[in-house]
Amino acid sequence: MKKFFRKVVEAPAVVLGKTVDNSKQFVRLVRRQKDIQKARDYWKALGPGLTTGAADDDPSGIATYSQAGSKFGFGLLWTAVFSFPLMAIVQEMCARIGLVTGRGLAGNIRVYYPKWVLYICTALLFGANSLNIGADLGAMARAVQLIYPHLGFNFLIMAFAVFSLALQIFTTYDKYAKYLKWLALVLLAYVFSAIAANLDWQQVVINAIKPSFEFSRDQIFIVTAILGTTISPYLFFWQTSQEIEEQILEGRTTLKLRQAETTNKEIKDMRLDVWSGMFLSNLVMFFIIAACGAVLFANGITNITSAEQAAEALRPIAGNSTYLLFALGIIGTGLLAIPVLAGSASYAISESMGWKFGLYRKLKEANAFYGVIIISTLIGLSINFLNLDTIKVLIYTAIANGLIAPVILVLIILLSSSRKVMGERVNHPVTTALGWLVTTAMALAGVATIISLFV
Repeated sequence: MKKFFRKVVEAPAVVLGKTVDNSKQFVRLVRRQKDIQKARDYWKALGPGLTTGAADDDPSGIATYSQAGSKFGFGLLWTAVFSFPLMAIVQEMCARIGLVTGRGLAGNIRVYYPKWVLYICTALLFGANSLNIGADLGAMARAVQLIYPHLGFNFLIMAFAVFSLALQIFTTYDKYAKYLKWLALVLLAYVFSAIAANLDWQQVVINAIKPSFEFSRDQIFIVTAILGTTISPYLFFWQTSQEIEEQILEGRTTLKLRQAETTNKEIKDMRLDVWSGMFLSNLVMFFIIAACGAVLFANGITNITSAEQAAEALRPIAGNSTYLLFALGIIGTGLLAIPVLAGSASYAISESMGWKFGLYRKLKEANAFYGVIIISTLIGLSINFLNLDTIKVLIYTAIANGLIAPVILVLIILLSSSRKVMGERVNHPVTTALGWLVTTAMALAGVATIISLFV
């Protein structure tokens, strides 16, 4: 018998399309095959969390992080490390609310809290998102012009707006979700651009783990903008609603089916997805600040007025590779973020008003839902014809998000901590405590920003 098994092991075998003729090579290839399968399973498990995290690094975020790096060097790198677990905890609460209740965030607020609270939050969200869409469209057009200067600005912003709307309205949700998932990988361009900038890794690590803060108006503004663009209200609504879309894609088309008992595996997969997406988001934020700190701040370029200007400023110092990666990142993240911005506002308004909603529905089935997406995108498009300062729009939009977020965070924590709403899937006490920490930090940053305006 032993001789038989030895012959089987030692016999030539085909693994991963290759013929192997010894046991050691066989074992190596089997392990490689298992590793590939694990990677495939991990990628398959990623979904709403990944795209939500990636959408967080939109041109608004890129502009904010670029300004943080160019103005303060490595001094604010710690904000990427600090905000990562807080951001992930908030998005996990949102995703869990969607999984357990079968409703979006706005739908739950509508059921359990006064409608006027929801209407105010939704109106502020729609306004901030429309401004953000406009700023992102402008940043994307300018980024394209860095590579193809002969293309007209107006043509580009209209082309991007039409492409984004067509994708949301005429593409099935299944294909649309896959597109967003793969597009998230464009964020790696910023990691590569920072590596190409030859960072001083010792200083990078020191500033990442050693917080420093100056109570100056400029730094209060930029920290509030960082918090507002990383822990953004539109991400709360999008994350919750995308969990619903995924459930419907699996066949749970009614509220009763979606409210069936949530399994431990679903919670585990959701947490893997959310934490992975938020890690990617903050990793990119970290490297954008690092790249601009190493290149722009170190060379005295401290007044960045747009994300595309940051890319252009990198070119003569860091070289064409960093410049091109930075510019392509702006375009790719804009294509990812604009549908998320328009979609999150539409989910919130549609659930608030009791309309039919969902990207899985066709246009004729959800006219009002798609109508909000179209109106929000058109408002954003029109902003670009008003000759506004793009960076100011981006920064102030991030600050507006920072002021709106605490209000919505209070509702998220109360919902996810309620046994009436969540049953046995309520927050762990530590999760609730950290949730209140996020809310407090956001509120303090917002108040400090308002005070700084009058000092």
